[in-house]
Amino acid sequence: MDIKSATYLISNVRVDACPTPDMPEFAFIGRSNVGKSSLINMLTSSTKLAKVSSNPGKTQTINHFIINKNWYLVDLPGYGYAKVSQTQRAAWQKMIANYLQKRENLVTVFVLIDVRLKPQKNDLDFLAQLGEWKVPFNIVFTKADKITQREASKNAKQFIETMRQEWQFIPRSFITSTVKHLGKKELLGYLDEMIFDWHNPEAEEH
Repeated sequence: MDIKSATYLISNVRVDACPTPDMPEFAFIGRSNVGKSSLINMLTSSTKLAKVSSNPGKTQTINHFIINKNWYLVDLPGYGYAKVSQTQRAAWQKMIANYLQKRENLVTVFVLIDVRLKPQKNDLDFLAQLGEWKVPFNIVFTKADKITQREASKNAKQFIETMRQEWQFIPRSFITSTVKHLGKKELLGYLDEMIFDWHNPEAEEH
């Protein structure tokens, strides 16, 4: 897929205020400071589409971008550690839960996992929650440039093996580095397939 246009559309805290669900939508979420904004900017070949911050908890709303005028990219607040009050965190959780369960054109959620770390409980708990809600997801391992290729592959495999203890089906996963543009082609190719299927449901049936 060639991304020719990527435009910020709207930010809000209510799912019923999101854009008309007339195009396929893909959401990106992960623990705070997992490299979400950098990944979005890499995919869209932009340096400032999503705001990159060293401070966890920067994203606080449901942020919609329209890509190539035929699909939506959504930047969601991170889960896990962030220097915010319990009240604020509870509000984010409710907002994210409402969005993920009620957004009818949501095709998949890309859950970002820091590949440098051993499997983290809050990542596994979040995936389990998506499973309970029957929300489709894919896994994107980030920050692969911070360790060796062998370590990244080993850690990603360990995370998947941990998932196998609870999951019968493991969705497709990607190892990425925004510094080396690793995984960009594969992710865009996967998005392309899903966008085509959404716009051409009859092709999927045959």
